[in-house]
Amino acid sequence: MSARLHHVSLLVADTARSLAFWRDLVGLAPLPRPDLGYPGAWLDLGGGQQLHLIEQPNPDPVTGRPTHVGRDRHLALWVDDLDAWAARLAAAGVAFTRSRSGRRALFCRDPDGNGLELIEGPA
Repeated sequence: MSARLHHVSLLVADTARSLAFWRDLVGLAPLPRPDLGYPGAWLDLGGGQQLHLIEQPNPDPVTGRPTHVGRDRHLALWVDDLDAWAARLAAAGVAFTRSRSGRRALFCRDPDGNGLELIEGPA
C-alpha cells in the first residue's frame, strides 16, 4: 500500500488577495474548481499535486506565530534558483528568513500568515 500527496489546503481571508501571492508572485497556475458554496481557488503544484485556498473563517491565530517559518507549520516547494526567489520576494515587499540548517532554503508567509518554504534543488 502506498500514499502520495494530492493537495494541501490553506485557510485564507480573501481569495483575490491570496491569488495575488500564490498565483501572481509564486507562479502557481489556477485549476478548475467546482462551486463548493464558498470562495476559494485550486492551484497546480505539478505532478498532480494541488494547493487549495479555502476562504473560510480561520480558527487559528494569525499573529504571534514564530518569526522563522521553519518553526511553524508550512508548505515546502522545490525551486531552481533561490537567489532569484529572494530577489523576487524582496521586490514584492515579502519578508523572509534563510534556513538556519545551512540548506539553500528560505521561508516566508502569505498574506494570511500561512508558511512557505522554498528549497533550492531538483524539481
